[in-house]
Amino acid sequence: MNKKLLILPLTGIMLTTHGQVTQTRLAYPETRKGDVVDVYFGTSVPDPYRWLENDTSEATAAWVAAENKVTDEYLSKIPFRGALLERLTDLTNYERVSMPFKKHGKYYFYRNDGLQNQDVLYVQDKLDGEARVFLDPNKLSADGTVALTGTSFSHDGRYMAYTISRSGSDWTEIFVVDAQSGRQLDDHIVWAKFTGASWHGDGFYYSAYDAPEKGKEFSNVNENHKIYYHKIGTPQSADKLVYENKAYPKRFYQADVSDDETVMFIYESGEGNGNGLYVKDLRRADAPLTAMATDMRYMHIPLETVNGKIYIYTNYGAPKYRIMATTADKPEVKAWHEVVPEGASVLSGANMIGGKLILTYIKDVADHAYVYSPDGKMEHEIKLPSVGSVSFSGDKDDKECFFSFTSFTFPGTTYKYDIDGNAYTLLRASKADFNSDDFTTEQVFYPSKDGTKIPMFLTYKKGLKRDGRNPVLIYGYGGFNISLPTSFVTSRIPFMENGGIYVQANLRGGGEYGEEWHQAGTKMRKQNVFDDFIAAAEWLIANKYTNKDKIAIMGGSNGGLLVGACMTQRPDLYRVAVPQVGVMDMLRYHKFTIGWNWAGDYGTSEDSKEMFEYLKGYSPLHNLKPGTTYPATLVTTADHDDRVVPAHSFKFAATLQECNAGPNPTLIRIDSKAGHGAGKPMSKVLEEQADIYGFIMYNLGMDMK
Repeated sequence: MNKKLLILPLTGIMLTTHGQVTQTRLAYPETRKGDVVDVYFGTSVPDPYRWLENDTSEATAAWVAAENKVTDEYLSKIPFRGALLERLTDLTNYERVSMPFKKHGKYYFYRNDGLQNQDVLYVQDKLDGEARVFLDPNKLSADGTVALTGTSFSHDGRYMAYTISRSGSDWTEIFVVDAQSGRQLDDHIVWAKFTGASWHGDGFYYSAYDAPEKGKEFSNVNENHKIYYHKIGTPQSADKLVYENKAYPKRFYQADVSDDETVMFIYESGEGNGNGLYVKDLRRADAPLTAMATDMRYMHIPLETVNGKIYIYTNYGAPKYRIMATTADKPEVKAWHEVVPEGASVLSGANMIGGKLILTYIKDVADHAYVYSPDGKMEHEIKLPSVGSVSFSGDKDDKECFFSFTSFTFPGTTYKYDIDGNAYTLLRASKADFNSDDFTTEQVFYPSKDGTKIPMFLTYKKGLKRDGRNPVLIYGYGGFNISLPTSFVTSRIPFMENGGIYVQANLRGGGEYGEEWHQAGTKMRKQNVFDDFIAAAEWLIANKYTNKDKIAIMGGSNGGLLVGACMTQRPDLYRVAVPQVGVMDMLRYHKFTIGWNWAGDYGTSEDSKEMFEYLKGYSPLHNLKPGTTYPATLVTTADHDDRVVPAHSFKFAATLQECNAGPNPTLIRIDSKAGHGAGKPMSKVLEEQADIYGFIMYNLGMDMK
């Protein structure tokens, strides 16, 4: 097999005096084609770049280096790329402090002085007292690629377990410190995944897999998730296997212990869109593990256990969610009783703080918060600072409560909330170099192809003229019951400062209007999501915000699939496309790591002939057509992405370069020592943002003022 790659020189790019991009077709690495063909229900489907799925081979490494060389040379020649990086760095270089959380009489919070690669965990004895560094993840690696992903305090306050991720991988390691002295203990857990540490006595429960095959740590299917108990001071080899289910090797299992250590819950997920829930009475050594709810079409999430009463957040029998309750001696779902019934809006968040239920509802993609009594009586609404997103922090037995608020033009701000007085005071304001008075956000509702009204936010600099010539960046997701909230993101600011409109479309498939909205964008209704996104661009053109030569689209993960599907279905509608860590091969996605877990939203090519044909009909990889002019495209992925493996992006980029007929660049940016996105060090984040927004702005004919 020929592993040689032909590298040709990069052709020139320039920006004309009229602000339009002039560029000739680039020369890309020659990507070897194989003869692999799969047969689905009698249909042959070639997969000539199957060899790129082997992410540890020398041939793939050479291809990655060659593609990155072309991409780096192109991006380095964007005239304002340096100025953009400088502006992004300035915008990021301000103190960011998280909402505090209280544990055993002390306050903890995360702080970043501006450009630190990872946020640092601090502790203080009083809210206005001196803050001390408790754990600094920047000291865990020289390059900032080790991220602190979670903390868990033992119920007696003696220990804290913390989880880390290396290079953005989903693989988790667990360490333990003495919470009083900060001294690191010898305890160390490896090959854990999708887990925290749930304390019981002088140890904790965690979930892990058997050690993976060497060289396949980031690509092989994950199977046989198990729950273990680790006792402090003992090696991992001595940990006790607590639960496994050999009948369903691909499902996930997690343990959670109530604060009073009276009950342990076990969550089962990985089939359907919800979870099964089991409970064990820890006060009895011989107590059985009893099923509370087994229908994994629905979510069943315990909130708190208070005086023997278990409060549960669920969409069982309530597509927009409700609060129910039961006791450990009557755990079955048929015995649950309703505390707060389903409302007209989606119940998107629930906390038990100071003996009260604090509930957050999402109404047309804006949060509204309310205080309820434990028996379900609404006491009052919390009037939030403006239209935006809120999250709360507090303990069920402590009246002290905090909340963080943000929106597209409102940097994250923390308030201290008086539950009984229904009043709040400012605790920490953002110090971002951003004047919100210069920008405005409007929400519109536009019709999709079938007439469904879709909510969409537009944020831009005041004084914008609707002359049909404004550059636009449309962002979307549309899947897995995930709602896209309003949020403040500094990387968008230079784009808007230079005349751009940032657009966020809240598509079907998400959770903005409950389970019906979600289901309307799944399986053989997935095309609704793409139709919603396409209609957003068409509406913006029809209403003279922009034109097809000024539109960029971007999305990540399932949103990368969205961008890939829309740019292949309507290549004429967009000037720029940025599919980030996207699911691009819909026929094989379920064969890698945890891809099988997405079948509830997508279905698989093995389900039926009808499902196979539907998936093939929109799969981005399989709908690239030779001789088509595609938008300027920057595909992004990373070598340690074990959520959506980089093979998706590799095969898509190789095929796109082969098929694209026009001069528009079709590049792939492959990051190293990085994963799906979480935990990426700030230095890498800024470089990536400069590359992505530089590519977008340059190809939309923009410049840095």
